[in-house]
Amino acid sequence: MRHFPLGGLLLSLVFALAFDISLGACTNLIVTKGASADGSVICTYNCDTFGYSGWLTHSPAGKHEKGEKIAIRSFWHPAEIKGYVDQVEYTYNVIGYINEKQLCIVETTFGGRHELVNPEGILGYDNVIQLALQRCSTAREAIRVMGELMAEYGYNDEGETFTVCDKEEAWIMEIVGKGPGRKGSVWVALRIPDGSISAHANISRIRQFPQVAKAKKNSLYQEIEGECVYSSDVISFAREMGFFSGEDKDFSFRDAYCPISFIKVRQCDARVWSFFRHHTDPSEMDKYMPYLDGKYDVCDHLPLWITPDSKLSVRDIMADMRDHYEGTPLDMTRDIDAGPWGMPVRPRAKTFESNGQEYFRERPIASPQAGFTMVSQLRSWLPDEVGGLMWFNCDDADMIAYVPVYCCESEIPVPFREENNLNGVFNEKGAYWFCNMVSNFIYPRYSALIGDLRTAQKELEDFYVGDQPAVEKAASEMTPSGRVTFLTSKTVGYAGRMMDRWSNLWKELVVKYNDQPGGYDQRFYDAVARDTGDRYKMPK
Repeated sequence: MRHFPLGGLLLSLVFALAFDISLGACTNLIVTKGASADGSVICTYNCDTFGYSGWLTHSPAGKHEKGEKIAIRSFWHPAEIKGYVDQVEYTYNVIGYINEKQLCIVETTFGGRHELVNPEGILGYDNVIQLALQRCSTAREAIRVMGELMAEYGYNDEGETFTVCDKEEAWIMEIVGKGPGRKGSVWVALRIPDGSISAHANISRIRQFPQVAKAKKNSLYQEIEGECVYSSDVISFAREMGFFSGEDKDFSFRDAYCPISFIKVRQCDARVWSFFRHHTDPSEMDKYMPYLDGKYDVCDHLPLWITPDSKLSVRDIMADMRDHYEGTPLDMTRDIDAGPWGMPVRPRAKTFESNGQEYFRERPIASPQAGFTMVSQLRSWLPDEVGGLMWFNCDDADMIAYVPVYCCESEIPVPFREENNLNGVFNEKGAYWFCNMVSNFIYPRYSALIGDLRTAQKELEDFYVGDQPAVEKAASEMTPSGRVTFLTSKTVGYAGRMMDRWSNLWKELVVKYNDQPGGYDQRFYDAVARDTGDRYKMPK
């Protein structure tokens, strides 16, 4: 019997067991076809955690012999083989989080009840995602396959929310394990209604869900076609564990498997609130402020999805990925914690103490702890090789320019390769390290320097977006193999162009802002005057 390692492990997904959920890693924003300006399905991923460097991976398409096995390895201990999974006859090309059929799967970790982690399970959520991308062509197929894989081989991670999208539909799937000695998982998946937008960010979002009138006996899952799929024991298991005791119709996945707390809501669901607030009447979303403030007797949840007040473009979503609550009651640039230059990011501590009182800090969508960021477009009117487009780069979404990467590509551009972006090893060829070199120069003097980055960012993204119509028209007229070669070469060029522009940006910043010219924001001068009293007061 031949054994094969799980090729093309996705960008380092597995942080939940090593980092507490209070860090609030990762954000997904989701736009359905009917809510997007061009009719594409859009989903995003800020992949965040402290001490993590990001890169892009590739798993080529292939045919496989009967009896082949895949070795499943732990990310944190790659020498350790957790077990083996049966290979399928054919696997699709996967680059990052999108496959050649325009299927995209991304995630955020909600943790949930820690006693439901089963270390004996073979599959972590990174393995589940990768296997589904290699084997499936639609979101509905992927949901069923992931459920079947976890049931057969066991699930060993904490609670996860998956975004599962194809060129027609967008779904949210939430899963949690069953604890030591119990194989499989319990889960529920809901299709986001066309014309709606949704999001999730490290807290369970699914509460009540539609249930079948008559359950299929001895079935792994129950399904309302095109609307909802859920594991057959998702409610009965909660009853068995003492997490729920009401009527089935009142069952809430979130309340049973991820009970809310103030810090989870404020540092996680607040990101969803801000995204929604950008795209509807702000006063309507501000009605949910009591929820964000921990007043659950007034309000205890956000809507799972909303209808936006206008259709969203991919550039709109890129802007949303750069959000720090600007212009909202949670604006991170408007208080003393932002420092003298209105810095919207904070040092690592998510809480701090003063005079015996604990305080928290806001956690926005954009974060300096990001390993990479992506915005995927899935477009049904184009050939699959052309229609699946992942806008990608390493580091903080606020501080990078998104580079186009097509789903059919057969080569990883040099700046996005693993060997050039290793954690703790600076490499001038790596996008993660080069982008961090620029962003960490800007952070401490944000308001003074960010305009220069915005100019370079807009210049690059304007060029990429402007180049797409001609590139995609030309590619659409080629053979499938011709498209692969052509689009791969285009992305290699796009990545190189980004690195050249960021190199020039770094040099421009060093020269222009050498020895810190200029001054602080006036608000900081006023704060200094208040804090120091007469010490620096000029005599009249």
